[in-house]
Amino acid sequence: MAENFQERIAKLRQEIVRHDRLYYVDNAPEISDGQYDSLFAELKELEAERPELVTADSPTQRVSERPIDGFASIRHAAAMLSIDNTYNADELRKFDERVRKGLESDDFEYVVELKIDGLAVNLRYEEGKLVSAATRGDGAVGDDVTSNVRTIRAVPLSLAGVGWPGVLEARGEVYMPKKSFARLNELRQEAEESLFANPRNAAAGSLKLLDPRITAGRNLSFFAYATGQVSEGLADNHYDSLMAFKKLGLAVNPNVQKAKNINEAIEICAGWHERRYELDYQVDGMVIKVNRYDQQSILGSTGRAPRWCISYKFPAERAKTVVTSIDVQVGKSGILTPVANFEPVQLAGTMVKRASLHNFDEVARLDVREGDSVLIEKAGEIIPQVVEVLKDERLDGSKALELPVECPNCHGAIARDENGVYIRCLNPECGGQFKELLKYFAGRDQMDIENLGASLIEQLVDVGLVKNFADLYKLTKEQLTALERMAEKSADNVIKAIEKSKAQPLWRFLAALGIRHIGSQSAQILAEHFGSLQAIRDADEETLAGVDQIGPVMAKSIYDYFRNADSVKIIDELLAAGVKAEHESMRKSDVLVGKTIVVTGTLETMTRDQAKQAIVEAGGKVSSSVSKKTDYVLAGKEAGSKLDKAVALGVTVIDEQQFIEMIG
Repeated sequence: MAENFQERIAKLRQEIVRHDRLYYVDNAPEISDGQYDSLFAELKELEAERPELVTADSPTQRVSERPIDGFASIRHAAAMLSIDNTYNADELRKFDERVRKGLESDDFEYVVELKIDGLAVNLRYEEGKLVSAATRGDGAVGDDVTSNVRTIRAVPLSLAGVGWPGVLEARGEVYMPKKSFARLNELRQEAEESLFANPRNAAAGSLKLLDPRITAGRNLSFFAYATGQVSEGLADNHYDSLMAFKKLGLAVNPNVQKAKNINEAIEICAGWHERRYELDYQVDGMVIKVNRYDQQSILGSTGRAPRWCISYKFPAERAKTVVTSIDVQVGKSGILTPVANFEPVQLAGTMVKRASLHNFDEVARLDVREGDSVLIEKAGEIIPQVVEVLKDERLDGSKALELPVECPNCHGAIARDENGVYIRCLNPECGGQFKELLKYFAGRDQMDIENLGASLIEQLVDVGLVKNFADLYKLTKEQLTALERMAEKSADNVIKAIEKSKAQPLWRFLAALGIRHIGSQSAQILAEHFGSLQAIRDADEETLAGVDQIGPVMAKSIYDYFRNADSVKIIDELLAAGVKAEHESMRKSDVLVGKTIVVTGTLETMTRDQAKQAIVEAGGKVSSSVSKKTDYVLAGKEAGSKLDKAVALGVTVIDEQQFIEMIG
């Protein structure tokens, strides 16, 4: 029986890894997301029953359940050099001349690749297992981002096939798809957090988070483009090495091409000027490499860059248009946002008609006015933005935008945030503000109420059927069918979707409330930490601020929200209407309830992440630092400074065997 159990786990792992590769590497999925989730859930359940069978390369072990202490340094076995840039065909031909001169031959070919705009990393595999991942850093030493890279499903935890080298370093680019970037900035704007300028900054920021659980939600991906240290060569040239990467399960960009000469390489580069906008990831240029490794060795490198490759950078695409008007919109937290409307113009593959000006300080900085000719770009080829006002073309008599003196929707009082840039409507009953709040409440990352679109929400608020969140759960089919363009079947679907949303978990409920500064990620952290809505409602500011990644600003916002009479009334009505807002606890026993444990060093029978998960499942709390409040320090090999501090403070130190006996 035990053998069958083990065989089922092995088969599930094999299937999940195969489907990961089909989806993230080969772009050829065979099953639906629901079928995949079912396989994953079964594996997770079986491993929970038999934790001794859990291995570090199991698909369930991609995401660490607890934040890491910080980023250690990793010295690269082979330097990660930069690449010299060129900006036109003439410079590429000069590079070609240098290659010919260096090789004293015309007998060579190039490989031309897309230059993915992300963050360079080095993946190190030993005996086919991923053991570390590091950023480029200064080329010699990078940051250890292994925990975060493990969350990227395009990165295999174990190499596929057989016959891989004992040591294989695959270098490549971690990037964020355009859709994920746009969605991330939407969520950050909703939580009033600063926006990422482009997908590269978003990818870099996500890879340097201390909590891998948040990184896992950022939907990062990866393309391998070169080898680092390799104990046995994969091939004698670059192109064949990339093809070997594919066989090993590593994602390689499908648009790699050979070029017989520099003219062919230039043609390939020119062909991607416009085609790049069709891709779901940002490309800022092309990379041209001499193919054969022996010829790369002859050419060598300068102190910072190889002589056998060059980067061709695409010029940033801008478009000129005219600002026809500037509107002021009201957001879900009352923020007044100026929005520029343009004469429609084609830019980076789409027609652009408007762009947010973010705030009135930005309007003043740009000095943008109605009637102005402006240059616009797309941040990350996605989000339109005004980058320059052509003031020498300004029309006579143009006037600067005046600051609003009242809310454009409800005509109520407004005020600027203290020491801030935002101007807000102060009327808590502002219809414009509530419509945005309601759209957010019903959104896919919150209560996920299907069929409750923007136009229906507009109607529901305008006719007075919905005045707060709880009113949604009081709607009847008869009320909906009385609205414009609402058929009986459509009304049925809306009622069913609202009913279904009652079962959404605690973190979605928290995110949906629209608490200032609290987005879906911070809502997940709160739900995991407190475990129930009541515990969050009861927590004081100090307790809230002590939660990792919450801090004093968020803590005050949460504390104030749950002590506002109107907020409390709506929450109570939602709960009375049947909204569950429950959190599924990881706890399986109570043997460590009330105990705080620090894990340090290398363990033999489990990873540190597995040990931390076991602590949480036993009701304990994991801490990243040793203090007098620490109950135990679980110390493995090479425990270091945390063990020293535990001894100095008189904290009880336990070994792995004692820990296993403790949790049963």
